[in-house]
Amino acid sequence: MTVSEMSVADKDAGPYGIAAGPDSALWLTFVHSGRIARLTLDGELDEYPLESPGCRPTVITPGPDGALWFTRSQDHRIGRITADGETDSFPVPTPGSGPFGITAGPDDAMWFTEMNTDRIGRITTTGEITEFVLPRTGAYPSAITAGPDGALWFTLNQANAIGRITVRGDIVIHPLPTPSAAPVGITSDGDALWFVEIAAGQIGRISVDGAIKEFPLPDRTAKPHAIVATSTGDCWFTEWGANSIGHITDSGEITEYSLPSPSSEPHGIALGPDGALWAALETGGVARLEP
Repeated sequence: MTVSEMSVADKDAGPYGIAAGPDSALWLTFVHSGRIARLTLDGELDEYPLESPGCRPTVITPGPDGALWFTRSQDHRIGRITADGETDSFPVPTPGSGPFGITAGPDDAMWFTEMNTDRIGRITTTGEITEFVLPRTGAYPSAITAGPDGALWFTLNQANAIGRITVRGDIVIHPLPTPSAAPVGITSDGDALWFVEIAAGQIGRISVDGAIKEFPLPDRTAKPHAIVATSTGDCWFTEWGANSIGHITDSGEITEYSLPSPSSEPHGIALGPDGALWAALETGGVARLEP
């Protein structure tokens, strides 16, 4: 495994979310400076300032319309940017919602979490928003992903659970075995859902029927944050507290790779168009891991 880093911003910009776009480039959110950035594989960087520098763009993901969609957790809006850099945003109806996770659903809409108001939101590509109230209060819904069963799956960071919502809005909650695990990132490998437990230092797997397995990390204080699947039973995750990128197989075998710069604060992670893993480093860079 070859691990390298590239500087893309100063430490005050805060690269946070990362996603592969339809244009064979990587797209990043700069959470502290209110910008979206486009990074080519050869290192060319373009930045697009948003109309509100303090909007805190967080998670970014490609949409069904060929644009990138992202959450703005501070001014409670959902953002959209085209491959040409044209931006737009849509206010979430519930005040103070704090949107965070976002993913494309099986219904050609985007689905997102509302951390502060215990809701899951759905937004069409034309900006029409519907909200679904969760059956828990103070649950802090965080990351969300489309599952292999045609539903959306999400983490409930403060309710210590994994949630499932159908495109019709039917919700089921699956409690985690480990108390106070604080799940954050979640991904689908095409067969099951994988998630990270930032407070427990574990990786979890939940099947579509709700069966859960948990795999402790070698360092239980590693603070795993985001996770992405590259194939069935093959997941990569960031370890914010350990300054590493981790890999887990379907059998639970874990390998960790240290990042070159100390305390680089890895957050978002994505499979790049070049087949490498790319992670956003909040201190101002991106890491690339080539298997």
